[in-house]
Amino acid sequence: MKTTVPRRLPRRGWQLFAASALLILCAALLGNRADATEAAAGVRTVDQDVQALKKELVDLNRDLFRLEEELLYPASTQVAVFLSLNVGTFFALDSVRLELDGKEVSNYLYTEREVAALHRGGVQKLYLGNLKAGEHELVAVFTGKGPHDRDYRRGTTVKFEKAIGAKYVELRITDRDSALQPEFAVRQWE
Repeated sequence: MKTTVPRRLPRRGWQLFAASALLILCAALLGNRADATEAAAGVRTVDQDVQALKKELVDLNRDLFRLEEELLYPASTQVAVFLSLNVGTFFALDSVRLELDGKEVSNYLYTEREVAALHRGGVQKLYLGNLKAGEHELVAVFTGKGPHDRDYRRGTTVKFEKAIGAKYVELRITDRDSALQPEFAVRQWE
């Protein structure tokens, strides 16, 4: 849009008109720039607030998870079963089934990535639950490929005494070189 200046303005008037128009334009631009700067600062503070809220939410979720575990599995009745393996040539793990006092409590089918993680030294929590004090029986059945690439199914049983306090049981699969077979051992932790 083209603005026209009346011809009657003297040269000095024209200069004043142009200067005032320039001042008004500069003021408008600076005002918009200040508004834009304030808006950008506002967006940054909103983004920072959102990030702070996300962090607080993660912390709160972690605290709630801990409280839930403490309520559901108090240390006086808690029992946990873990699996680790140190095998190379005699056993390729496919699945594990756990029975505690005659009841099936866990049945886990492994992926290749999970088995690779266990080979690298990982430990998996197979079961976490509550048991009253006294004698209990744990049966673990391992399924996989054994020597000469044959299907292999082997179980191990352990009887343990649960006292007051947490009880930890580790199922460990290792190679037994002397017999060219895998070995399934149970280790109890206090």
